[in-house]
Amino acid sequence: MSRRCSPRGALLVLAQVHRGPPYPSKHKTEVKMVATKERKTRTPRSALHDVVTREYTIHLHKRVHDLSFKKKAPKAIKEIVKFAQKSMGVNDVRVSPGLNQAVWARGVRSPPRRIRVRLERKRNDDEGAKEKLYVLASVVEGVTSFKGLQTVVVENDE
Repeated sequence: MSRRCSPRGALLVLAQVHRGPPYPSKHKTEVKMVATKERKTRTPRSALHDVVTREYTIHLHKRVHDLSFKKKAPKAIKEIVKFAQKSMGVNDVRVSPGLNQAVWARGVRSPPRRIRVRLERKRNDDEGAKEKLYVLASVVEGVTSFKGLQTVVVENDE
């Protein structure tokens, strides 16, 4: 389809778009009713499976790529919290001071491109807690290269 600057050309383009194909279509469109699945009631997980610790690598660079300088490190923290909420399924995420310092170590302009994070889902023992679980996000120290790292479930011996 060619474009022209003249008004007549614009009308021609519109006519081609709205007219449809110049040949009859082989495919017939039919509307079928699909049977809906019955929802199974989910059995609640035991408390033993609720408490878990995993180590993830978060690619922060793609999450803060097109931001102005002064918003990069705060956005990186927000993205870590968002990642933890999605991966652990809990809205209450607490960022450890060590993780906060690791993100802010090079200033507001240049947070690390990738960061290795340990996410611990724990029981909330507070009296007036809205949720029974929370996630503690902390940094994994001593990572020299991120190549080949996978998500790892950490076994707790507590």
